[in-house]
Amino acid sequence: MGLSDRFRLPGKAVAGLVVMLALPAALAGSASPSARVVDADEGVEAPTPTTDPASRTYSPHAGRQYPTRVYFGDTHLHTSNSGDAFMAGDRLGPEQAYRFARGEEVVSSTGVPARLARPLDFLVVADHAEGLGLMTEVAAGNPAFRGEPTLDRWARMMSAGMAEAAKAANEVVVAQSNNTLPAVIKDPKVVGPVMRSVWTQSTALAEKYNEPGRFTALIGYEWTSVPGGNNLHRNVIFRDGKARADQVFPFSSWNSEDPEKLWDWMEAYEQRTGGRLLAIPHNGNLSNGRMFEPVSFSGAALTADYARRRARWEPLQEIIQTKGNSETHPTLSPNDEFAGDMGIAGWEYGNLSLQGSPETPEMRPTMYLRGGLLQGLQQERRLGVNPFRFGFVGGSDIHNSLVAFEEDNFFGKHVNQEPRPDRWQHISKEGFGKTRYTWHYEAAGYAAVWAKANTREALWDALKRRETYGTSGTRMTVRFFGGWNYAAPDARVRQLAEVGYRKGVPMGGDLARRPADAAAPTFLVAALKDPIGANLDRIQIVKGWIDAEGRTHEKVFDVVWAGDRRPDAAGRLPAVGDTVDTTSASWTNSIGASELAAVWQDPQFNPGQQAFYYARVIEIPTPRWTAYDALRFGLKLPPEVPLKQQERAWTSPIWYRQG
Repeated sequence: MGLSDRFRLPGKAVAGLVVMLALPAALAGSASPSARVVDADEGVEAPTPTTDPASRTYSPHAGRQYPTRVYFGDTHLHTSNSGDAFMAGDRLGPEQAYRFARGEEVVSSTGVPARLARPLDFLVVADHAEGLGLMTEVAAGNPAFRGEPTLDRWARMMSAGMAEAAKAANEVVVAQSNNTLPAVIKDPKVVGPVMRSVWTQSTALAEKYNEPGRFTALIGYEWTSVPGGNNLHRNVIFRDGKARADQVFPFSSWNSEDPEKLWDWMEAYEQRTGGRLLAIPHNGNLSNGRMFEPVSFSGAALTADYARRRARWEPLQEIIQTKGNSETHPTLSPNDEFAGDMGIAGWEYGNLSLQGSPETPEMRPTMYLRGGLLQGLQQERRLGVNPFRFGFVGGSDIHNSLVAFEEDNFFGKHVNQEPRPDRWQHISKEGFGKTRYTWHYEAAGYAAVWAKANTREALWDALKRRETYGTSGTRMTVRFFGGWNYAAPDARVRQLAEVGYRKGVPMGGDLARRPADAAAPTFLVAALKDPIGANLDRIQIVKGWIDAEGRTHEKVFDVVWAGDRRPDAAGRLPAVGDTVDTTSASWTNSIGASELAAVWQDPQFNPGQQAFYYARVIEIPTPRWTAYDALRFGLKLPPEVPLKQQERAWTSPIWYRQG
């Protein structure tokens, strides 16, 4: 008996929409990541092909070309090679990071043994290109840096450790933001050889730990543009191995803070090496409105060429990480009951460094991702090209080399946020009369990638085509397809993915041209709970569109849910319930569903309006990392510190374009 047979729930009609609650086994894929195909070339006698047509077509998996497995990983990890990470106390390099991500036990920089519950499938060590490895040299007393007052002071602060080291790390971020770093640290004649040596060592370690089919070490780095403290960072990811990556040194914001200059460098790399690159912007929620502004970095109006280039080089955006949730904000989405949780509090005060000016509601349409997608529809109407046509991934941005963001196993973002009784109240940053504490940080998040294999090439290709979703830390499995003729029985078939690809496009794609007889697009969506995690509350579809007057709109539809709940008169679905015991940091799966699936048709479709759709899957409430800290350290936390939350996943959108 298959999993969905054991947990099958009755079908139901919801608000006139056809909904089925049965999840095919094909949702989760088939072979394990270490499975191999052995053929005659390896000394095994190959079977003689049959000539019987019925036999040739018997296997439903023969000739299958679509991805059948989702891979979970992190595209955004920092090690001691990142200056701010080292200054804050990180003493673990890329080697320990890879070992930890692959499932080994390591000892953290504060001396605490650490191990993941489950290894990752892939990892991008994304150390800052700016000053790569240089703070190690400053701390070690490299003569090239001695005598420079600021660097000498930072060296003393790093030597003092913990609080002083953290202050030094914050000073570096502010100096980077204000372009006031000591001149010697940016002198290419002085630092160039050191940084190139660190880069080639890092790529060598990626080669060492890359094991196709079991664990993928994608080569990458972070380009850290932060003008005036506004976060415009991008993670740059190579499809290639060391041989190509070593032909260049990463382009940094010390070269230019303008994203267009980064794209120039990426294009030159591809032309020079024959390799491939993509970039993933992150933390739009800390950009003070600059991530999706309607002008270029220099202030010029966007052009069609700009739009084409941005869409080419930046196919994805990071929707959640330790520094909060970038999906949307309650002031942007007042009718979205989930807009104000999961990493909004504490991150709405201002930009990365809490400098310049505080965040205002007027900034939010051009900094949160849902707003960015809506801005893209407006720009496409004006330019003919959508510059903000991006999918979603999660990322951690952890700066202690340990991708430990499981709620019951959270080692913080920085070393000074690693497990200890008082870490919840540690002050991360202050400004505008506001304080960011460690308790504001989220234990998040994963990049989930539907790829044909666990290899650099297959994962990169899936990232490029946006067949991805981001999660807040759960490893739920999610499928999302769009087409014109999905029907209720499609949510019940055992090979859901086969139907999904045959009749439509997966997450990240464009709907095919509308058939003359099609009333509205249909969507096939399905989710399976994390095997060791919480049950599911509901699946929602978020729609954004632009009307004839150029105004943008959004709406969240509850598509399918667990239990026998019914929407109220206002159309709002009652809460799923709550089994969390915060005193014991526990919950039960006595509510919710292990799997949900549905076929949904847009009831408000207008063929003359450009639109996007993405799925959001919500789990039942579970304890937050702060609840585990309270239990383990015997703490009584103040009421403003949340102790529970509802983990979730966001799929890349599917777009409808007129014509």
